[in-house]
Amino acid sequence: MALNQLKHLMGEMKFYGMAEHLDQFLTEAQTQSWSHTELLDATLQAEYDYRENKKINTRLKTSKLKLQPAFEDFDFTAGRSFTKAQIKELYHLKWIGRPVVLIGPTGIGKTFIAQAIGTQGCRNKHTVLYMKVSTFLEELMLARSSGTYLKFRRKITTPTLFVCDDFGLRKFTSQEAEAFCELLEDRSYGDKSTVITTQLPLENWHEVIEDAVIADAIIDRLKHGSLIYKIKGPSYREILAKKLDQNKKGD
Repeated sequence: MALNQLKHLMGEMKFYGMAEHLDQFLTEAQTQSWSHTELLDATLQAEYDYRENKKINTRLKTSKLKLQPAFEDFDFTAGRSFTKAQIKELYHLKWIGRPVVLIGPTGIGKTFIAQAIGTQGCRNKHTVLYMKVSTFLEELMLARSSGTYLKFRRKITTPTLFVCDDFGLRKFTSQEAEAFCELLEDRSYGDKSTVITTQLPLENWHEVIEDAVIADAIIDRLKHGSLIYKIKGPSYREILAKKLDQNKKGD
């Protein structure tokens, strides 16, 4: 069979990874005296990698992650209290099944870490959903008013990882707090985790949850069984701004 016909057939069967690398592999097979098995192995691996990357990109797209950062890009020179051991612990995802709470002042890098968790989850075949808490509350209100709450609830409870960013920037009504508590309960079963970023220590959550009973239930659920990271240090936004100024002066 001619090479063009072979590529066409691969395209018809949607073997796009094979077709993309076929010329390269045939050249290498000839110059490096590959066996038929080695050539077959290379083409199958290319197809497998293509399909896995496509799945990862699909999971990243549906996750709604804004930045899609990687743990490898975390800046340890910034003087924050987040260690390499803690990054390694989060990176391996062995904690999935437990909530994660990232506590620290604005600009410290909580959102970066939370989204890096989401990105790593997508790379490792987990479904992920990212939401600012303001978006969560807006969609909750819309779902209540339009009669689509059960659909909204499935949207939140289905992903392996649900990242809720900036908890505490606005107060929860009793109804909103009750819904949030129920969703935490729903996500406490099986291999699912909720990742929360907040400026408020858990003991201060009563400040933004007006119903004390529900607040106690949420705090107790997270206090016992969660991985809690309290991050201290300078604002990373300020550090980046200084670096940019230095680069401009260097130019």
